[in-house]
Amino acid sequence: MTRLGILTSGGDCPGINAVIRGAVLRGVITYGYEFVGFRDGWRGVLDRDFVPLPRHAVRGLSRLGGTVLGTSRTNPLRDGSPETLRRSLEELGVDGLVAIGGEGTLAAARELSDAGINVVGVPKTIDNDLDATDVTFGFDTAVQTATEAIDRLRTTGESHHRCMIAEVMGRNAGWIALHAGMASGAHAILIPEQRVTLEQVARWVQSAYHRGRAPLVVVAEAFVPAGREAPYSPRGLDTFGRPRLGGIGVLLEQELQHMTGIETRATVLGHIQRGGAPTATDRVLATRLGMAATASAAEGRWGTMVSLRGTNIVNVGFEAALGRLKTVPEDRYLEAAVLFG
Repeated sequence: MTRLGILTSGGDCPGINAVIRGAVLRGVITYGYEFVGFRDGWRGVLDRDFVPLPRHAVRGLSRLGGTVLGTSRTNPLRDGSPETLRRSLEELGVDGLVAIGGEGTLAAARELSDAGINVVGVPKTIDNDLDATDVTFGFDTAVQTATEAIDRLRTTGESHHRCMIAEVMGRNAGWIALHAGMASGAHAILIPEQRVTLEQVARWVQSAYHRGRAPLVVVAEAFVPAGREAPYSPRGLDTFGRPRLGGIGVLLEQELQHMTGIETRATVLGHIQRGGAPTATDRVLATRLGMAATASAAEGRWGTMVSLRGTNIVNVGFEAALGRLKTVPEDRYLEAAVLFG
């Protein structure tokens, strides 16, 4: 009997459990497959730490946030080797892997696939920045969560006549900031794709304030003000060698209060955007991607990633998935910028 392994790697994301449920149910019902889940991502494969995933184990998972398998940022190519993973899978009788993860996870999956290990990828990132899929699950939930939080910040800002800054996630792209900012009526949206001077931000803030409004600024964590060279990352690097972002909102708080004389407060939403139950949209998309991943394994489409194109789920090669990030186009930013100030 064919046995597939499932792992979740990188940051957690609303909808992961729905992917697991969809993959297992499709495999059990349609193909008669067995499944095991590796705990804590690639670490579970390296350490042979797994749990059986029969049909009853995934009951009710689609509505739960996080991942029941746990996750980590273990890099299998740094902490192990393709041969180590191959031996682990062979000893456990696992014929192939469904790897649920973002850019780092899929990059590792590509190299393992090139080394002859059977892998199918499922794109996972709340940032919505993987170019080979129209939308990633978790994005809709993150935007909804951020919008609700920003709405709350706006009421306290209005009560105290303050400028409020909301820092949201967005390592390479400003999709969450753009959507949550537009939805909440922000007076300025700052994203990594667009360099803006602090003087310009201050003018937007002052314009809103002089009209009797409490200025609201939404900033992506990787925003770099014009004149500066790199994103604000005082916490060093993660296990994949990428800067650990966060804190640009606090930096802007100091700068804007000094420049405008307006009392300013910043809130970093951080991991709250990853938590909680997924929206209905994300549950449906994640379930469909999980089902498609199992079907891809059954059809021998190893070395590919399942992807949303329009309303259809298709397969794309890992190269296409990793070749270019999906960033906010200038016309989308300029569309929102009409509302600034």
